[in-house]
Amino acid sequence: MSITVDNRRDKRAEYRAMFKANVRGRLWVDKIMVGVILTCALIAITPLMWILFELFVQGGQALSWEFLTQEPGAIGQGTIAIGPAIQGTLIIIGLSCIIGLPIGIMSGVYLSEFGGNWLATQIRFFLDVFMQFPSIVLGVFAFLAIVLVLGHFSLWAGAVALSLIMFPIVARSTEEALKMVPWSIREAGAALGLRKWIVTLRIIIPGAKKGILTGALLSISRVGGETAPLIMTVLGSSVFFQGLDSPMDALPLRIWRMSLLPYDDARLAGWGAALVLVLVILAIHVGVRYFFLNRDNGKGIIAKLLNGGKRN
Repeated sequence: MSITVDNRRDKRAEYRAMFKANVRGRLWVDKIMVGVILTCALIAITPLMWILFELFVQGGQALSWEFLTQEPGAIGQGTIAIGPAIQGTLIIIGLSCIIGLPIGIMSGVYLSEFGGNWLATQIRFFLDVFMQFPSIVLGVFAFLAIVLVLGHFSLWAGAVALSLIMFPIVARSTEEALKMVPWSIREAGAALGLRKWIVTLRIIIPGAKKGILTGALLSISRVGGETAPLIMTVLGSSVFFQGLDSPMDALPLRIWRMSLLPYDDARLAGWGAALVLVLVILAIHVGVRYFFLNRDNGKGIIAKLLNGGKRN
């Protein structure tokens, strides 16, 4: 009997030793893999941090109230400013959103909720291919279809070119965001006797608003830094807004032009314009997320505006 008890104790001790060795090996493998992942992440983020550091160091030297608000002066004489470029960037991004976001969101809704057919398959293929188009090709298309037809460069031509870049990104991201909403919610709406478009509009889209908003902001970031389509459409200008049918400056155009000049103040202005462009895109991201994702705060802001308007 004692021999049997001793054998059991020996086996238990052997199992414990094997278990400890197995766990010890797994822990070492886990630590090694975590270290490898962190190293890769640091390698990937180091160039980005270096670029941002240089951007703030070099661009910060150019920032001033006059630099941000005045019209560009004579190149090479230290009077360069980017006021019209900031204004043009904000206007053209707004126009692109007015054109591209509704088309992209509605396309994504159709593909997700009503797109189980041959047509939807072809649309998905078209969108996937369209997202890979070089931006200069879309700029040339807008130049041929709008600029040459109207006979002049304009903000509308630039907005159309950028919206062509924007809407495929928004459409595909919207489709994927809507697919993340559980199918049981759709079934619950149908069980209550609601029409499909009501369920989609009142339940599914609000449930996927974070994903839709992320896709919209991603597309804004993409078009905010595009230069090639703007060269072919808005051309550039040294004055403030003159109308939607007139040429206009933009930060990407200003950065590109300043980087080609051999003057120190021009290169400094290019760094400053690049920093301002990054800050503008960051402000759009933070502002849109803060307003639209914080529903109560958004309602509070709207209520204050309405109440203020009534008192006036």
